[in-house]
Amino acid sequence: MERRTFLTTATLGAAASALAAPALAQTQPEIKWRLASSFPKSLETLFGTGEYITRRVAEATDGKFQIRSFAAGELVPGLQVLDTVQAGTVECGHTVSYYYVGKDPTFGFESTMPFGTNTRQQNAWLYQGGGLELMRDFFRSYNVINFPAGNTGTQMGGWFRKEIKTVEDLKGLKFRIAGYAGRVLTKLGVVPQQLAGSDVYPALEKGTIDGAEWVGPADDEKLGFHKVAPYYYYPGWWEGGPTVTMLVNIAAWEKLPKAYQAIFESACADANLHMSAKYDVLNPPALKRLVANGAKLRPFSKEIMQACYKASQETFAEDAAHNPAFKKVFEHWSAFLEEQRSWFRVAEFGFDNFVLNGIPKK
Repeated sequence: MERRTFLTTATLGAAASALAAPALAQTQPEIKWRLASSFPKSLETLFGTGEYITRRVAEATDGKFQIRSFAAGELVPGLQVLDTVQAGTVECGHTVSYYYVGKDPTFGFESTMPFGTNTRQQNAWLYQGGGLELMRDFFRSYNVINFPAGNTGTQMGGWFRKEIKTVEDLKGLKFRIAGYAGRVLTKLGVVPQQLAGSDVYPALEKGTIDGAEWVGPADDEKLGFHKVAPYYYYPGWWEGGPTVTMLVNIAAWEKLPKAYQAIFESACADANLHMSAKYDVLNPPALKRLVANGAKLRPFSKEIMQACYKASQETFAEDAAHNPAFKKVFEHWSAFLEEQRSWFRVAEFGFDNFVLNGIPKK
C-alpha cells in the first residue's frame, strides 16, 4: 500500500514538474548566436546594454537561445558591425546607424539627425509614427533588419583643446564626430574625423585632433577626455535623442522560431528604456565630478548654433535633391517632427522652462 502511494505521488510530482517547466524549454531548439558590438567593454552602459539584451533572451528561453557578445575589436572593428552582420559573419550587432552615413546618409534617420528629434520624439516616430517601417524598408537592401535597442538622450557637444567662441574658430578644426553632422560641419570649415571610441583619447592627447564628441558625462569621464581637452561644450545639436540599434542578418532572423523572434524584439525594446533611464541616473553626478576636476563647461554661442542649423538645412536639401531614399524618409520625418514641435511647445516646453528656470535654486 505504501509502495503504491509512493509511486502515485512520484508520478504526479514528475508530471507537475513537467507542466511547471517553461513550455519553450520543452519544445524549442537550442540556438547560439554571436553579437558584434561597436563599443568597448569599458563603456558599461553602451556595451552593457547589448549584454542586457542577451541575458533577457536567455532567461526568457530558459537558456535555449544563447547570444554571446563581443566588444569592439574582438571580432571586428567597431565601425564595421553593419558589414559583418550584412555578410552573415555574425548573426547580430549592437551599433549606431549613423556610423554608416558614408554608405548612404539615409542611415542617419534611424539614429538621429542634426536639430532633429529628442528621445521621446524619436521613440514616437519609430514605434508609433511609421518611422520603423520606413527604415526597415531601407535596411532590407543591406540584408539586415533593425530594432531600436537603446537611446542615450541628448548628448554633449564635445571636448576641445581651446575655446570655441565664434564660427571663425571652427575653421580648420580637426574634430572627431560621427554621423551626418560631420558633413554639416564641413560647410563651416571643420575637418571631421570618424574614430572609434578607443582611439579618441590618444588622438586628443597627441594633438592629432583638436576636439572630440562622444556621448555625455558618464562615458566621457570614463574615457578621461577632460585630462587632455578641458573645454566641454553643449548641447550636441546633432544628437538630440540618438537610437542605438540592434542589426540582425535577415536570413538568421527568418530561421528563428516565432516565439524567439518575439522574445528578442521585446528584449530590444526593454533595452531601449533601460539605456535612457541609466544615462539619466549616471550623467548628473558625472558632470559634477568633471567640473570639480577641471572641466570648463561652455554653451555653444547663438552665432554658432544658428550657423550650424543653416548648414544642416542646406545639407538636407542637397541630399533630398539627388537621393530618392533619403528624400522619402526625410519628408516623412520632417512632417512628423514639425507636428511634434507644435505640441512640445505647448505643454512640455512650458513645464520644463518653469521648473528649470523659474523655480529659485536652493
